[in-house]
Amino acid sequence: MAKTVRETIKDITKHHLLEKKSMCFGQCLTAVGWVGGTLPELYEEDGMVEVTTADVANGGFVVGAALKGIRPIYVVRYQGFQWYNAPIIINYACKSKEIWGIPCPIFVRSIAMEGAIGPVAGSSHHSLFQRMPGSKIISPMTPDEFDFAYKEFMKDDEVYYVSEHRRSYDNSEELKNVIQQDADFTLFPISITRFDAEKARLILKEQGYKINIIHQLWIKPFLFKKEWREALNSSKHGGMVLDDDYEEGAASSIAHSMMIDSEKKVYTFGLEHRTAGFHPDVDNLPPSPESIAERVKSIINK
Repeated sequence: MAKTVRETIKDITKHHLLEKKSMCFGQCLTAVGWVGGTLPELYEEDGMVEVTTADVANGGFVVGAALKGIRPIYVVRYQGFQWYNAPIIINYACKSKEIWGIPCPIFVRSIAMEGAIGPVAGSSHHSLFQRMPGSKIISPMTPDEFDFAYKEFMKDDEVYYVSEHRRSYDNSEELKNVIQQDADFTLFPISITRFDAEKARLILKEQGYKINIIHQLWIKPFLFKKEWREALNSSKHGGMVLDDDYEEGAASSIAHSMMIDSEKKVYTFGLEHRTAGFHPDVDNLPPSPESIAERVKSIINK
């Protein structure tokens, strides 16, 4: 039976601590279900380090460990909390190699979720690191992708911002691109919208539309592959970048890069530009399969 994303992360963490003799930092790691079951039941003597609820200080602990060559994993339970510890990671870890010649690699597991969790926790915030040198952003949603992200990190000297989503943890299947001749439209989904894009494609297929899907694993650096450009250029009505972060961030940056290097217009669809509340009526959720399908039809038929 194929491993799930949850099991893959758990195995990687166990290997990193016991075989690589590294460390894993974070809040409430050994409580509340071991971060959704993604951590092995290891403790401080094994390198599993519980840190305080002072997020700014936690960033300092992790940066210090990285400067000592430990290559730590840093678990941020909610991506919205990343704003508290990001300044020290950006100003020291991301800049250390270029300014002082000292690599400061950190594997930042930043976890998104959704559904009435309010203005503090929020959904994905990977755009926070989008414009900063010294960092790479990857959003694995499958077991093989997470394994790939870890192996790339172990070969690199930069901060890896790994934008996870709790809804992916039970997934055991790989996501494949769907590229068709003479498609009506092409979707470029990021993070959890990759699952919803496939559902939207099936909705639109039943209504007679041919939709391409090209999954975006790397957010930064973004590489517009030749076959992706050809698929976009052959789409009758252009394409759209989907994200569970705000539209003005990574989605807009990627869409801009695509339009510069193609012949088509590329739209964006992500979180609304407003703060979420705790009640479901005022939550700010990523695009649903139905809303994606409706947005695509409105573009095609306008």
